[in-house]
Parts: sequence; C-alpha cells; structure tokens
Amino acid sequence: MKKIDAIIKPFKLDDVKEALNEIGIQGMTITEVKGYGRQKGHKEIYRGAEYIVDFIPKIKIEIVVEAQRAEEVVAKIREAANTGKIGDGKIFVYSIEEVLRVRTGETGKDAI
Repeated sequence: MKKIDAIIKPFKLDDVKEALNEIGIQGMTITEVKGYGRQKGHKEIYRGAEYIVDFIPKIKIEIVVEAQRAEEVVAKIREAANTGKIGDGKIFVYSIEEVLRVRTGETGKDAI
C-alpha cells in the first residue's frame, strides 16, 4: 500500500476531488496548512502598507491506496492541481506497512 500526500492550492481542491472520484478513489483526508517552498512567501499591500506573507495557505490531501494504483492517483492529482504557475504544490508517496479499520478489524486493502 502507498500513502500519497499532496499539497495543493486551495482553489484546486474541488478539481482534484472530482478527478479522484472519476477513478474510484472513495476516501481522503483534507487539512488546511500553511507553508512555503522556493518562492519563500510573497509581498502584499494592505491599506497602503507593504508586508511579507511568509506562509502561504495550502491544502494537504492524504490518501492511502493499493500500491498498483499509486501512479494513476499521482497522475490524476498532478493533472487536476496543475495551473502551470509557481506554487502549484508537491506530491509525496510513502510506503505503508499496514492499515486497520477500527470498527471492523479489517486489515490491508480491505481496510482502505
């Protein structure tokens, strides 16, 4: 099994969700996060004063899938989240040793 963490722009969440629903991904966890990458934030002007926004709002999506589906899921996320501009985000893929559904005790792919 693989865990996929995708950090994307907030306004792309609905596009990513729809794209994943199209390929049968049924569950995900969403977290509102803040951070920065190479761009290191940006400057904004508010009431005539300029200030630096160090941490930019993003959305973190966490999904666990069977290993053979990981590549397909990553491709769909990348396609749906891409704007072609700086700050589109990152996707991380991790190996998962075990999954257990608390309610039923199911394990492995049955628990996903």
